[in-house]
Amino acid sequence: MPTPASPTSPTIFTRIIRGEIPCHQVYRDEQVLAFLDINPIAPGHTLVIPIEPAATMDALSDESAAALGRVLPRICRAVCAATGCADYNLLQNNGAAAHQAVFHVHVHIIPKPAHAHGHGSGLGIDWPARAIDHAAAAELARRIATHL
Repeated sequence: MPTPASPTSPTIFTRIIRGEIPCHQVYRDEQVLAFLDINPIAPGHTLVIPIEPAATMDALSDESAAALGRVLPRICRAVCAATGCADYNLLQNNGAAAHQAVFHVHVHIIPKPAHAHGHGSGLGIDWPARAIDHAAAAELARRIATHL
């Protein structure tokens, strides 16, 4: 697997936004571009990216984040209608340790075909949930809130 680009270098998405690399575009406005992933997990796997070149969600401006939020439901509905899939995953990774390979904010819309197995069956996830420690959670929630 290729080594991911550094979080500060221009990305393949920058070149797609500029029109230097073609894409199968499904949506574009002044703040958001959506196109089919060239290595899809399932048919209809779509990437939704802000035009703003932020590496991770926490670095994205409120305006670009709002623009993503405004169009994501509409694009999800279109992907579902076009693929016939009622189920789908939204995936957004931040940082190399969180499996981010392209350091430009992007949201995956990944259809989950009913009864599909193997290649093209959508995203598979292991979710290692465990019981919450309520005392520790209360303190953590307080610390997070002080940063907002």
